[in-house]
Amino acid sequence: MSDTTSRALALLNLLQTHRHWPGGELAARLGVTERTVRRDVDRLRELGYRVESTPGSAGGYRLEAGSALPPLLLTDDEAVTMAIGLRVAATQQLSGGADLTLTALAKLEQVLPPALRQRVHALAASIQTTPGMGVAITVSPAVLGELALATRDTERLRLRYVDAEGRESIRRVEPHALAPAGRKWFVLCWDLDRDDWRTFRVDRIESVEHTRVLFSRHEISAEEVDELIAVAASWTPQKVEADAVMELPLAEVQAQFGPWAQGATAEDVGHTRWPFGGADWREAMYGMLWIPEGVEYTTTFPEPERAALREALGRMLRALDAPAPRDPQSSADALGYPRQHT
Repeated sequence: MSDTTSRALALLNLLQTHRHWPGGELAARLGVTERTVRRDVDRLRELGYRVESTPGSAGGYRLEAGSALPPLLLTDDEAVTMAIGLRVAATQQLSGGADLTLTALAKLEQVLPPALRQRVHALAASIQTTPGMGVAITVSPAVLGELALATRDTERLRLRYVDAEGRESIRRVEPHALAPAGRKWFVLCWDLDRDDWRTFRVDRIESVEHTRVLFSRHEISAEEVDELIAVAASWTPQKVEADAVMELPLAEVQAQFGPWAQGATAEDVGHTRWPFGGADWREAMYGMLWIPEGVEYTTTFPEPERAALREALGRMLRALDAPAPRDPQSSADALGYPRQHT
């Protein structure tokens, strides 16, 4: 293989790994001049790859979909079949395969011409998953692909998002991680308007708008990412739902609860309302045990679960106030039974 061909293939690989490359950075990575990069881009265009170029100091190159499928050694039918398979796989909970599936889907759909992309949309929509596949939430593979590209390329996005109560909002975000949890997909982002981390359910994202503005990632550990995703995944409507209004400022609640302070709001300067709940009154009571020692609070714990909790706590208090039961061995001594030896 000639140096020219090898360099063109290396250039193609770089163009497929990011949505936009500055010309100078491509030249530096390939070890050639920007003039050589321009010539190699022309060669790729001759082969059927549509490479868009933008002038100026912030200009560069990006790979766009063309009018015909570039020479990927795939027929049209093979490309459509592969894209459909990746779309179906991307909506599943795959052990260790989610990131790889989304990356492959993003690369393939980036170069599919419109006619083939329409075939993929139509055929994928007709596929029914079986109960054993475990899919309970419908997620748009197109949205997953766009989020995967933006997360990979550190590109700011505008999301049209609908929350659990049906309220729609536009969120300006910097996507950091895309991950499945349970039977849902979540994207962890730095919310520019709230200046904090926010986790969004992908099935509630109505549309994704690319800004072509790049960002520098905020520092966050893998453990923190996992915890934020876990909190978001657990944040679902519960059979028993209540609030606790604590005699504690919001900042202190957030500091002590960490990611589990999600949903907490300030009642006033010194009081914070924190929602909690569970599948029954016992699980909801466990949430109340998170309230720091010594902090007074009131609660909206609902009936009839409130009565059941009060009765259980009454018995618990009576048991704690009553004398402790005799040790089994002491009872045996009092009755004159011989001690058991082991």
